[in-house]
Amino acid sequence: MIEPLLNGGRQDGIGVYTAALQRHLPAAGCQVSAFSYPRWGADASVISVGQALPQSFEAATLRDLIAPKAHRMHMPVDIFHTPDYRLVRMDCPQVASLHDALPISHPEWCNPRLRGLKNWLQRSATRKADHVIALSHFAIDELVSCFGIDDSRVSVVPCGIDDGWLAAPAPAAVRATLAANGLREGYFLFVGTLQPRKNVERIIAAWQRLPTATRAERQLVLVGSSGWRCEDTVRRIDGARQRGEHIVWLNALTDSTALRHVYAGAGVFVFPSLYEGFGIPVVEAMGAGVPVVTSNTSSLPEVSAGAAVEVDPLDVDALSAAMQALAEQPALRAHCIAAGVARAATLTWRETARQTAAVYHRVLSR
Repeated sequence: MIEPLLNGGRQDGIGVYTAALQRHLPAAGCQVSAFSYPRWGADASVISVGQALPQSFEAATLRDLIAPKAHRMHMPVDIFHTPDYRLVRMDCPQVASLHDALPISHPEWCNPRLRGLKNWLQRSATRKADHVIALSHFAIDELVSCFGIDDSRVSVVPCGIDDGWLAAPAPAAVRATLAANGLREGYFLFVGTLQPRKNVERIIAAWQRLPTATRAERQLVLVGSSGWRCEDTVRRIDGARQRGEHIVWLNALTDSTALRHVYAGAGVFVFPSLYEGFGIPVVEAMGAGVPVVTSNTSSLPEVSAGAAVEVDPLDVDALSAAMQALAEQPALRAHCIAAGVARAATLTWRETARQTAAVYHRVLSR
């Protein structure tokens, strides 16, 4: 029995990924022990998930720097798997999931206060890990280019969705959630943190270029909290709403059931992100039976695999035209819905866990 160790994360993309592995790895034949790093200088018993690791990440990293050949942190596990770049020297094989190389490939989209640290930590993780998991082939190319990692030490294991996303929720429950949030069925939907690379301002501009009748019938619904450098986007949202435009920003929607209902009520999902290591919301929308408009860049064509309408994310007119086509052309809608559901059925967390367990076995058999 393989016993991987997972350190917890907040419920952003990495947090969703971590929680999904914890749920599904047992069915893939792995006994999972969850651990968290205690905060530096804080009571070691105050942790977010599972048991406390022997040292804080900061203290263990400092130890690695000062005495790299000294005694390694002992862990009572067969293999240690970190779902992000927080990796220190241990006395067991180690696997790291590296989601992208954004701080190096596109530093303009990262907080400058954290950019250098994240670059260093990711480089360190690629050196310490026995094997690296990437979420897409695009991500492998980025990791090789930016970190110089040997691609023979990297395996692609895509993200996914829970099987429940492929089953339609109860219509009455969907209607209740929509009513509680002021939504009318058939809207254009975006899900993601508001930050520059998510391209939300161009989504708004594209929606505003739609015919007046379309905008009156179909709201633009944005689901996601405020992120770094989102001030201009927030001002644009507020200005449009003050002018009476039908834009709804759900910035505090955290319940997974409610989010599933919001997807179910959408007419078109719009995700023209400028950069993604994977792009879980695209799979969520396809699994929910919503036709998708997405970018023709980064990992997104690999994720959608022809099941979405792909556009240049910098071309507002092309984005607007794609949104209108998916809203008004029944044949195109039907094709994208059917192709999307079929694609999403191949991208489940159950399958992610199975492939992840296979990586563990390969590492342990060396």
